[in-house]
Formats: sequence, structure tokens, C-alpha cells
Amino acid sequence: MSLPRPDEFKPPPECPVFEPSWEEFRDPYAFINKIRPIAEKTGICKVRPPPGWQPPFACDVDKLHFVPRIQRLNELEAQTRVKLNFLDQIAKFWDLQGCPLKIPHVERKILDLYKLNKLVADDGGFDYVCRDRRWTKIALQMGFAPGKAVGSHLRGHYEKILYPYNLFQSGANLLPVQPLESPVSMESVDTRELKLQDQAQRQAVQTPDNCPSARRAKRMKCEVGAVEVSHGSATASSQTPPSVLQVDLVVCLVCNSGGEEDRLLLCDGCDDSYHTFCLIPPLHDVPKGDWRCPKCLAQECNKPHEAFGFEQAYRDYSLRAFGQMADAFKSDYFNMPVHMVPTELVEKEFWRLVGAIEEDVTVEYGADIASKEFGSGFPIPNGKFKVSPADEKYLKCGWNLNNLAMMKPSVLTHVTADICGMTLPWLYVGMCFSSFCWHIEDHWSYSINYLHWGEPKTWYGAPGFAAEQLEEVMRKLAPELFESQPDLLHQLVTIMNPNTLMAYGVPIYRTNQCAGEFVITFPRAYHSGFNQGFNFAEAVNFCTVDWMPLGRQCIDHYRMLHRYNVFSHDEMVCNMASKADTLDVVLASAVHKDMVAMIRDEQNMRDKVKKMGVLHRKEAKYDHLQDDERQCAKCRTTCYLSAITCPCSPGVLVCLHHISDLCSCPVDNYTLNFRYTLDHLFPMMNAVKERAELYDDWASLVTQTLEAKLEKKKGLPVFRSLLSESETRLFPDNDLLRRLRLVTQDAEKCSSVAQQLLNGKRQTRYRCGNGKSCSQLTVEELSSFVRQLYNLPCSLPQAPMLKELLNRIEDFQQHSEKVLADDVPSVAEIQSLLDVSFDFDVELPELPRLRVRLEQARWLEGVQQASAQPASLTLETMRRLIDQGVGLVPHPSVEKAMARLQELLTVSEHWEDKASSLLKARPPHSIETLSAAAEKASGIPAYLPNCLLLKDTIRKAREWLQEAEELQASGGKLMINSLSDMVLRGQAIQVHLEPLDRLETLMVEVQEWKESAATTFLQKDSTLALLEVLCPRCEVGNVGSPKRKAKKGKESPKSNKKKTPRLNTLGDVEKALSETKDSTSAMATLEELRMREMEAFTNFRAANESKLLPTADCMDLRVCVCQKAPMGAMLQCELCRDAFHSVCVRDPLDLCETQPWLCPQCQRSEKPPLNKVLSLLESLQHIGVRLPEGDALHYLVERTLNWQQRAQEISQSCNLPELEERPGTPPTLTRWASGKWNRISHAQTVFYTEQRCIPLQGLSQDLEELMVEGLLLQVSLPEVQCLYHVLLDRASSQETDSKTHHKTASTSVLICVAFYFQDGVNGVRETVIGSEKKTKRHMEKEGLEAERRAKDKKHSHKRQKMNKKNLQRRTSSSPRSDFSQSDDSDEEMAVCPAERCQLPEGDEVDWVQCDGSCNQWFHQVCVGVTAEMAEKEDYICVRCTLNDGHMRK
Repeated sequence: MSLPRPDEFKPPPECPVFEPSWEEFRDPYAFINKIRPIAEKTGICKVRPPPGWQPPFACDVDKLHFVPRIQRLNELEAQTRVKLNFLDQIAKFWDLQGCPLKIPHVERKILDLYKLNKLVADDGGFDYVCRDRRWTKIALQMGFAPGKAVGSHLRGHYEKILYPYNLFQSGANLLPVQPLESPVSMESVDTRELKLQDQAQRQAVQTPDNCPSARRAKRMKCEVGAVEVSHGSATASSQTPPSVLQVDLVVCLVCNSGGEEDRLLLCDGCDDSYHTFCLIPPLHDVPKGDWRCPKCLAQECNKPHEAFGFEQAYRDYSLRAFGQMADAFKSDYFNMPVHMVPTELVEKEFWRLVGAIEEDVTVEYGADIASKEFGSGFPIPNGKFKVSPADEKYLKCGWNLNNLAMMKPSVLTHVTADICGMTLPWLYVGMCFSSFCWHIEDHWSYSINYLHWGEPKTWYGAPGFAAEQLEEVMRKLAPELFESQPDLLHQLVTIMNPNTLMAYGVPIYRTNQCAGEFVITFPRAYHSGFNQGFNFAEAVNFCTVDWMPLGRQCIDHYRMLHRYNVFSHDEMVCNMASKADTLDVVLASAVHKDMVAMIRDEQNMRDKVKKMGVLHRKEAKYDHLQDDERQCAKCRTTCYLSAITCPCSPGVLVCLHHISDLCSCPVDNYTLNFRYTLDHLFPMMNAVKERAELYDDWASLVTQTLEAKLEKKKGLPVFRSLLSESETRLFPDNDLLRRLRLVTQDAEKCSSVAQQLLNGKRQTRYRCGNGKSCSQLTVEELSSFVRQLYNLPCSLPQAPMLKELLNRIEDFQQHSEKVLADDVPSVAEIQSLLDVSFDFDVELPELPRLRVRLEQARWLEGVQQASAQPASLTLETMRRLIDQGVGLVPHPSVEKAMARLQELLTVSEHWEDKASSLLKARPPHSIETLSAAAEKASGIPAYLPNCLLLKDTIRKAREWLQEAEELQASGGKLMINSLSDMVLRGQAIQVHLEPLDRLETLMVEVQEWKESAATTFLQKDSTLALLEVLCPRCEVGNVGSPKRKAKKGKESPKSNKKKTPRLNTLGDVEKALSETKDSTSAMATLEELRMREMEAFTNFRAANESKLLPTADCMDLRVCVCQKAPMGAMLQCELCRDAFHSVCVRDPLDLCETQPWLCPQCQRSEKPPLNKVLSLLESLQHIGVRLPEGDALHYLVERTLNWQQRAQEISQSCNLPELEERPGTPPTLTRWASGKWNRISHAQTVFYTEQRCIPLQGLSQDLEELMVEGLLLQVSLPEVQCLYHVLLDRASSQETDSKTHHKTASTSVLICVAFYFQDGVNGVRETVIGSEKKTKRHMEKEGLEAERRAKDKKHSHKRQKMNKKNLQRRTSSSPRSDFSQSDDSDEEMAVCPAERCQLPEGDEVDWVQCDGSCNQWFHQVCVGVTAEMAEKEDYICVRCTLNDGHMRK
């Protein structure tokens, strides 16, 4: 960002801008009166109407024509115009001497000749500056850089151009002329010529005649009047003077010599002759142009100057044409669209052009266009502009300038004539740079300007009180202008840069008036400005009551300046007095005061005239004459009350102030012409007085009340009553009423504040956050407030009480200073002072210090208390105290305590960190190292958690070591719980413990052993724990079933003496084993658990067998893991004797049928061989640790060995073959349901077993218990398998003997249980008969079926198909196996496996074989297949369809 140039324009501050509400905007005079106290301080103000106030533009654009004024910008500024006038004089001076002026350049800048001339003159003149060698100083004052020899250049230019002019101005060039009659000898002439030539050589000036533009045609007139002389004869008469005398007729008037004819100049004005070297200063060469002698030069240059004014343009513009010209000028000047030029740029450029001599920019301004002739921009009633109904409100609006000047509150309504520009608005059409110069309104009235549309207008204003100061500054800076035009500022032709005025202390304010905004100027407020571009404005004057004294003062000022009046002030006052009955009381009062002054002056002047000898008197009706017919011949004041005339000068009159300037006739010839006699004026004044008395009495009482002193002061109720009276009687809102209102308001506020201070009413002292309420007073302010109470014009009862409060506060301050001076003040004492301060609603400077001291004392007390209790002095407490101490104001006691606390914190943090690092060290430190550190830290008076933890760790370590030593000294086996607890506690202690490594190794070995045992025993994905597998079962039956509980009262006979803990869950077992002191107790506990297991399984097996008796309803049975009725292929657990669906529990990969089949609940482990189990037990004994799993494994081995022994004994007693391992035998059928079951009327179904099972009938209890316990063993023993096969073969042989008596036709037994399902809807009885699966290979071998195959040949060689519709209908049926197999015969009986077999009868029954995986045969009629479909299509049964679909999924 570039810095502004030193000469760049700096905008003055902004004037006030008011935005009235609609209510305020309703009455313009009331609003202006309201803002006057603020706005008159700046002289001008801007008013923005409320949004929506947009009057229509009523002026006829096409008919408005005007001739604008021409404004040359550099001629507007006063100082610039002085320079231009000076340059004009210089140019004229040299032009009259035949040498056109060319202004030289110095340092690439045009030389300011005016400034150079002024600086040299102020420094004493050319001779003094040369003598004292001050040209360098002059150069610096002109702004040239030092050190460039500019001073010598300036001297040369001054000597060539300005020095001759100054000599001419001083009259030194006018030398005394020698008379021609006196004889002059040649010697004297020659001597004078020599002297003059010498002087010319010394003082010769190089005139600016060598410039290229100089005119060179100049004849030398030395021959004029000369007589040619012939040396031979004389042709002239005797009266002719001799030739010498003839030549001497053309002689120099200075030296009276005719010599040096080539140096003799002849004036082109008067034909006088002068030698070039006789002139002062002498000329070096003969001028080449017209030359004037010093006398003619003085006559030409001293002619009076014409008064400066604006020229009128030669063109008549319409509004549209002027706008096109204005926009084109601005756009071309700034080289951008007019609306894009910033106002700041235009403003700076305007003031630059105004002050630039070398730049001549000319603009035009359509100013002072009469609205009466062309129409106002506002709509008026009965005007040419037709107003829409929506805009009719603007016709009578007070802000319509046609109405504003003549509204009732305006004094100008009493002026009889229409004054264009004052009572009638003027129009202004501006363009860019067109300006209005510094001026005040006529009669120092108000003015209001409204910008209808267009670009902004920039205003500058000075307040009325600075008017004389502004005039004085302009006279000082441009005295030449005021010498020729004393009333220059009233001509509106002179402007001066606001920065210059502000530099001399004149207050200047500015504003930009935009379209739709008003600018108001106040009385005697100088204002000027310029237009930013093409716009249209309208202005008018108005006067309010407060203007009356200024109006009277203005008339006297105009009389002094000899300036004409726009209207007669005396006439206006008399017109108002003649209508006294209708005047407003305020206006009547103002008129009365004005008339008092007017009549007093008039009476004095008439008495003076009478004393001077004026005896003739005559009444004159001056109000019937035009203003220019009754102007004073001297001061141009408009006469109204009286004037002086003389018969010698008809039509000429003077005011009584200038009676001596009328004529030279005797005074007794003069006549006093008067409008009213004094006898008429006094009644008029009294009438106004009576009208104003009501207000005057009130005003007098108000004035008296406001100016009362001491005991004469009235109370606040008196002020309120006066204010109420003004409102009741509608007195105007003038300065007196505003002052009364302001004083009353101040008194009420003071009374309220005083009462509040006395009552101590406030919100909270700390409500604002800094301990100061928003309305608190300082003590100084309170003291000043008390003085203000006593200085108020009214008397308040709270003043004495507040004075007493002030005394109390001063006492409090003294006590506070004493307390604050103590080194260690008491907290209670400070708090008591603070409590007392709450009674004072005053901002006390001691309070912050007391609070600071209180915080310091409290902090010191907290530090002392914390130090007294080291057990509670934590690091956090110390840090908190230090943080609090850092926030305190420094104090020696605080700093000392802070140092101690910081030192303690540093030591504590060091030992805390050290203790923490010792505890976290890896590997851990020895107990000796930790003990030494703990002993050193114990002396710190603070609560150190890590140090305490270190001490506690050392204590725990010692206790652990002692316990480890005791455990080692005991010599017994460690229990796993004790070992685990020791290891965990040892690992939690952050100390190096030597026995811990050995114990951890034992734990690792135990864990590895447990993993090895789990791998050996547990099945893949088993949910059982190792201990659960190794121990006898706590619960038998459905796992997790809440109904399965141990029976009460059936305890072991050994437990009658001592009550044993209940072993209902695995947790109880593990707890009991862990609590046993030795293996013997553990074995006893497990033995008790085994007995409970055997008893439970006996009951459980009996229960499962009983629910499968023939009397049961199969549909009500719930078997298997799916808890559904038995059907189809079934498996019976050899241990729990419960039935299971083959499809639910059968593992397809488990094809071994030689082992007794156990259900998932009974098959709990992998049952490793005994040698592996013995190896595990041996490895555990090497570890030397007792654990529940080890005890359970030990018991399992003992139980296994005991079982083997019992099995051997029982086999010998029961004559069983030797129990040894042998190859598996094929499965046999077990009868689940006896053939005694008869057909019943309810639903029936069929199921069969796929695995042989030992029948319980006829089996001894010993063998059954032996078999059950063998199956319960979680060890794989060949004796168990042998026992199973022995019992199974024995049962089969018994069953074969039994069947031989009942059935001889067949070698195989078909066990079939039929249940009939009776359909209540169609009464069809459907029987499902299970049949054995047949293959083609078996059918070829069966000889008994040859005849049946011959009959059904086509059925055996063709595969019949099932239609899809029947398949979809039957897919919900559950699959079921079809055949029962006999182990004694290969002969098969065909049974249709269809779910709803219709049992067709006859010789020829059609069959169809399934093309799926089962290859079973079905009756065609049972599966809904026709013979044609069976021949052409493939048939897949329901079961294969479901199985195939399941496999596909």
C-alpha cells in the first residue's frame, strides 16, 4: 500500500447523520429543533428519511432549459487565484515592455514565481538576500533538495524576471527627467553617458527577450522629428535651429542627451525617448517588441481590476443534453464508467485540480435555477405534474421544500414578498467537479438541500461559532483578494482547501449526500462543496424562532459590509407585531425581545438626528416600495422604519446611521421619513408583550429557579411543577425548556443515584467479573458527585447524607491503608474490612489491594496448614498451591513460602520419579536396593504415593519370601492353588524374588501337563473341561437341565458321621478337591462322587427303558437331542439307554459298529488307552504339584484298575468267556417293542434300531453295573469291548431260541410295530409298513422271489417316474428307513416305504424303483405314478429329494 503524498487531500471528519423514525419525521421543525444541539456544533448534518419515503420527481425534464455557469477550477481557490493574478501582472509587465513572459523550470518543476517573490520579500528583499547569502535557505523553503546549487538558479531567475517588476512596483524606475532648456555641455553628457554605460554594465538585466515566442519587429524611432542637415549649404530658414539642436529634439528624458542613438528607445505609448542604460534597471539589449516607458507602464498596470465572477456559458442546455455532456466529461476524464469512479478518488482529484496552477480544467454548473419558472422537483398542488393517488401524501408533506419554508413555525411566513432562493426553492444541476464555494446563507438563515437523483454531492461545513475564524484565516492567506473585494465571501466565488483551514484551527466537517437524502445547514455556518457527477438537487431557506437574534445581528453585519438585504428585518418584525393575537407564545416572546432592541435603537437614532438639526418629518409608506427603491445610498440597507432624504437628490435616501453621507446640503434641509411614530411602535410592542407575558412569566420563574444560589435553591418538586406547567400549557420546546428538562432529569438521576448509594442497593459487586458493578462510582467521582449535588440548581435532601457517607468511606480508606501496610495482616481483619466495604456502593481503589492481600494471606494460611499435615501434603496439593501462588501478586512473604514449597516439590518429584523408576525397572531391583531408597525417601515431609508404594512393595516382598521359605521348609507337595497364588502375588511384586523363577517354572510345567492331558482326553471342539471329563459325573441326564438334581437323603454310609460338602456342580468338585489336604481325602471325595454317579445312572437307565415300554404312546414320547417322537432308523445308547434318531446323531464317517454305541452326552472323551493315562500320571508325579485334575486322573487310574479286577472276578463267577479283544460281529436287531403290542385305534408309526444293544431282561445286576461302570470309564479298555460282545452274543442266542418256537417259516425275524392313523375326514386307514431295502444284486440271488419277479417283469426292468405335482405335495413328509434286517436269513419281505401306503391287494401290484440314492421300491398307486409315467420318466422319492437338496445346499 503506497503512502499518501504530503500534499494529498485528507478528508475531514464526518458530520452527524440522523435517521428519524416515522413519528419523528412527521414534523420537520420539531425534528430539526431536536437535533439542533448536536448538529449546530458541526454546522451541517445529513438526514436520511425513513425507508419508503420516496417523493416522485415532478420536474418536466424536456421543458427545463438553463444556461450554466463556467467554472475554471484553479481560479476558485483563493490562494491559487492570488498566484494567477500575480502571474497575470508579471506577464502584463513584461508584455508591455516587448518581452513575453515564459515561466522557467527548476529541477523539472515549474518555478512558483509567486512563492519565490513572497519568500524574498519576507526575508527583506533582493539586496538583503544577496548580501546575507540566503538563496540556499530560500531554495529549501520552496521545497528543493539541498546540495544542488538551486539557490544560484533561483537568484538568476529572480534577477531576470521579478527584480525589474519589484522595482517598478516600488516606483524606483521612475527617475527625475532633466529639463530640455538647460544647456548641457558635451563633457557632462559624455561623463553621464559613461557613468550610465558603466551602470548598465554593472546592473544589466538579461530580459526575457530571447525566448522563441518573442516578437522581434520593433523600429527605433531615433529619426523622428530630426532635420536632415547638409554640410555644404543651408536650406532651412533662419528661424531653424542649428543641426545640433535639431538632433537634440530626440533625446533621453533621463540624461537629456541624444547620443548613443542605437541605444535610444522610443515609447510606443507616448513617444518619449530613453536610453537603455538610463532605465532602472538598465536594459542589456533593445526589446524586439512594443515597448512602454515607465510612465505608460505605470498607467497600464495600475488600472483597477474587474471583480472576479463566474461567466455564463454560451449554450442553453436541456436537462438531458447537460446530463450527456456531464457523463461524457467524467467518463473521459477518469477513463472508466461514471458509476465505477470512487467518491474518494473524485474528491482527491478535485482538490488537486483546484490547487494546480498549470492545469486548467473547466466545468459548468447549473446553479440557482428558479423553481417558480421551471417547476419544482417536488409535486405541488395544482401543478403541471399529475400526482398519483399513492403520492398525494407528498403534496402536503412538511419535508416538501415548497412547504417547508412557509410552514407556520417558520418566521419567513411573515415576509410578504416571494424571495426566490429563500422562500421559493432553487434548483441545481451539477456535473463532476462543479462546485459551490464557501458561503453562508442570506441573513444567516437555515438551509435545507434535497438531492432528487444522480451522483452524490460532497459537502464541507464549519459551525456557526467558527465563522469569524474562517473569515480571518482566508483574509490572512489571501489578503490581495479581500483588498479588492471586501465582501468576497458573499459572492460565492472563492473556495479554500479544508485541509488548509483545519491547519489553522478551523473545525471542518464533511459528508457525501446521496440521492434521497437531506443536508441541513445551520445559521451562520459556512459551507461549500462539489458534485461527484451529474445530479439534480433542490434547496430552500427557512428560519426558526431561535434564529431571530441572529437575524438582527446579521443586519448590523451587512450594514458594516455595505451589503444589500434580501428582505427588511424590521418590516418582518412589525408585520408579526401587527398580528400579535395570533402569534405563538414563544414567537411572541422572541418578537417582543427583538422589538425592544429595535425600538431602542430607533429611538436613539431619531434623537441623534433631531439633535443634528433635522427638523422636517414626514410619514412614508416604505412597505409599498420595492426594496431597491429604499436602499441606503451608503450601506445598501433596506430602510423601513425611517430614512433621511434631501430635496437636492430626489430618489436618494440614507439610513439614520449614514446621514452625513447623503449630500453637502445643510442638515436643516433634510427630511426624516418614518413608517411609524414611536407612539405607534410602543403599543405594538405592548401587544406582543401581553401575548408573551404568560410564557415570559414562566420563563422568568424558570430562569430565576435555575440561577438560584445556596439557600435560595428550590427543591426537585418545584422543577417538576415547572416542567409539568410547560407541558400543560404547550410551551414550545426551546432552549430554556430543554435546559429545565435537562436539569430536572439530572436532578432526578442524581437523587436516584444518591438514594441508591445511601441504601446500598446494587446487584452484586462481583457481577461484572472484575469486582465492579456497572454503575459504581469511584471515590473521586463520589466526591465530585457530592460537589455536583451541591452545585445543582435544585436542592436535594440526600446531599448531606451522602456527604456523611463520603466521610465514612474516607475513614475506611485510612484504615485500609494501615492494614495494607502490615507485613503479615490477619485474614479476619482484611475480611472484616471487605465486609464493611459492601455497605459502600462505591468503587474503592483499596478493595482490589485488600482482595489481593486477602488472597495472599489465605494462600499463606493454606500453605501453613498443608505443611503441618505432611500425610495429606500430596504433589497435587503442592502444585495447586504453587499455581495459586504464581497467580498472586508478588510479596516477600509469598515469595519466601513459594521458594520453600517449590524446593519441597522438586525433592518430592525427584523421589517420586525415582521410586516409580525403581518399581518399573526391568529386571526388578533387589530388595536391598529398594530398601535403601525407601529409607532415604522416608524423611520427606509429604505424601508420596510412589514412595509409599515402594515401602509397601518391600513389605509384601518380605512377606512373600517368608511364606516361600515356610512353604519350602514344609517339604510337602504344593497345591496348585497355593502355587498359583504364590506366583501371581510374586509377579505382582516389583522386586527381584529368587524363589519366584522356580515357582514360575513349576507353573509352566503344570500348564503344559494340563494341555497334554486335555489333548489326550478331550474330543475335538469339546465344550467340557478336563476336570469334568476326568471326574465322575455330578449330573446325569439332560445336560444343564434344572430338573435333574441329586436326590437328598441317599448319602454314603460313611458320610453319616461327618457332613460333606454338596457336590452338585463341577465348581463344587473343584473346590472340594482344592480344599483337601492330601490325596487320600481327594480320593474319598471322588469315590463318593462315583457312587452318586452309579446310582444316578441306574435310575436314569431305568427311566429311559420304562418310557419305551409297549404300553406307551409313541407319539407322546420325546427322545433324541431333538426331543421328538421316535420314528425311522433309531439308535439306543448303551449307557443311558435313551433312544436317538439315526439322522440326528449318526456320524456318516463313523462306520465302526463293533463298539457299543454311546450318545453324545455319554461319549465325553476320546478314551485314551491305559498306558497313555499312566504316562500322564507319572509325569505329573515328577512335577510334584497337586492339582484337581491330577487327583481326578489318579482316581481314574485307580478306578480303572479296580474295574478290571472286578470284571475278572465277575467273569469267573458268571462262567463268562475270557474277556479279551476279538473282532467285531455284525449287528443284530434288538426288539424295542414286543409283539404283544396290538393295533390300537389311534395314530401309529414304526421305528427300528440300526445298532445292536444289550437287552436288560435277564441280565444280572452285577453284570449290568459292571458294564455301566466300564462304559463310564474315560479309558479305552479291551475288557469293556469284550464284555459288551459277550453280553450281546449271549442275548442274541437267547432270543434265537425263543423265536424258534413261534416262527419256523422264516430264518429272519422282522420286528415291526404298526400304528394306525385314522383320518377323520375320509376314513381312510393308512398303514406304514417298514421293509428292508433291496438291491438288484440281492433280487437276482433270491430264488424264492423268482415267481414274483416273473409276474412283475416289466416293473423290475423299467424305472418308473413320479410326477412333480405329487412330489411337491409330499415333500413335507419326514424320511424313514424301509427295511428291517434279520441276521439269520437272506430272505426279504417287500414293504412299500411310502408314508401313506394304501396296501394294495391282488395278484399284480405295480411297483416303481427310486432313481435316487436309496433305490427303494414303492407302490405306484401309493406315490401317484401311472404306468406310462413310470416307463418314460425318472422317479425320485421324497427322502432322496430332501437328502439331495440338503447335500446341494
